[in-house]
Amino acid sequence: MARRTLEGTISDATISSRELNEDIPLLIYTPPNFTPLQTYDILICQDGNDYFQIGRIPRLVEELITEGEIRETIVIGVPYPSVRERRKRYHPSGEKVEAYIRFLANELLPYIENTYPTHQLPSARTLAGDSLAATVSLITALRYPKLFSQVMMHSPYVDDKVLEEIRSCKSPEDIVLYHVIGTKETHVKTTDGNILDFVTPNREMYEVISKKSFSYTFNEFDGDHTWTYWQKDLPNGLTTLLS
Repeated sequence: MARRTLEGTISDATISSRELNEDIPLLIYTPPNFTPLQTYDILICQDGNDYFQIGRIPRLVEELITEGEIRETIVIGVPYPSVRERRKRYHPSGEKVEAYIRFLANELLPYIENTYPTHQLPSARTLAGDSLAATVSLITALRYPKLFSQVMMHSPYVDDKVLEEIRSCKSPEDIVLYHVIGTKETHVKTTDGNILDFVTPNREMYEVISKKSFSYTFNEFDGDHTWTYWQKDLPNGLTTLLS
């Protein structure tokens, strides 16, 4: 399919976070013919640079909007400053994960809604992430289902803490989950230098989620723990959650 020039707008912004005690840069995509007279869904991507540059999420969203496949959506990318800092913010045992989750709920969301015309509904707010970024997106929605009720997860990191968060969720019926894992993700080199099997824990997570009343889509793809496969699957996730 021929690629056309992006007609929407990608801009930069910075938000000062008390929770993280630093300024957080943002990437923001607004669709073609953006107007303050209309309201929009929001899609917040952890690993923001990866989603915008490798995942090409603005172009995909724009194509799907133009084709009438998904709703009019503003995309927010939250980049991480370093691999070490990413782990602190996203890992379920990370030193800053609690502060980062509060940042998403108490600082980033109010900033977005004060700056852009958005639907004031949790069903119009989707969190997205890959690997650890998927994990922190999931935990945030489980903690704040009245704020964020949709999550797109590509190959999340799963451990006992994550499974317990799912089991203890009191409002699973309010949350919509999209979850994929690659069948070749059995020897994943993580940022702390370990080699982990992602497939078995993700299948265990599937079993735990399936026992509760989430709205849930789960698929396995023939591939490994890389953007080569996540990028190809993004249209599936977007149309599932934003149709």
